[in-house]
Amino acid sequence: MAELEADSEWVADRDERDRERRQRVERNLRDEAPLRAALAEQDFEVDSVADLYNRRMNYEAVIPTLMEWFPRIENPAVKESVARALTVRWARPEAAPMMLAELRRLDGSDEDRSLRFAVANALSEVADDSVFDQVVELARDRAYPIADRGILVLALAKMEKEREGAIEVLRDLLSDEVAPHAVTALGELRATEARAEIELFLRHDESWVRQEAKKALRKLDTAEARRS
Repeated sequence: MAELEADSEWVADRDERDRERRQRVERNLRDEAPLRAALAEQDFEVDSVADLYNRRMNYEAVIPTLMEWFPRIENPAVKESVARALTVRWARPEAAPMMLAELRRLDGSDEDRSLRFAVANALSEVADDSVFDQVVELARDRAYPIADRGILVLALAKMEKEREGAIEVLRDLLSDEVAPHAVTALGELRATEARAEIELFLRHDESWVRQEAKKALRKLDTAEARRS
């Protein structure tokens, strides 16, 4: 460390990175100030929007406020914080359409990666049967990164009235690059009809995929035991 501190170029680079980080933090806090003020009016005084979930607060009462502000926010970092705050069952299913709209708005650039992932994750939590077709469309869209598509595939496990349709789509996705996520979702849906297809993943090259297949099969076993 002493050698690095003696390197004037390294010190200058470090100081510049620190300066840029402070500026980002200040800009984010400034841009989210109106939303924090709106939250404070409802007796939710926080230093940042992220406090709502980082402090594990019960903020169900301000979900409508967060939803009202989400489409109006232009700062990607602040919008990401709000998306994370809406990744809760309290926002289901009302927040689903705006998350879908946001995913379609994002252009898939690297700059959008963190926000896009947060929005996809929020959608996986708030989606229900009312957005089944739209979730399927995005889950199949290879223009999106695998990580985002994988999360959307998991959203299909939340379908109830569209359960059979979801299972059909998931079985089809077992031949896709998001197949491991489809295995997980089929397990969540207790799709016993897909047992043979899931068992094939017990021989997958990746150990974590084999583990997901084992977990899914255990859930199928439990479902079958309860039926018998």
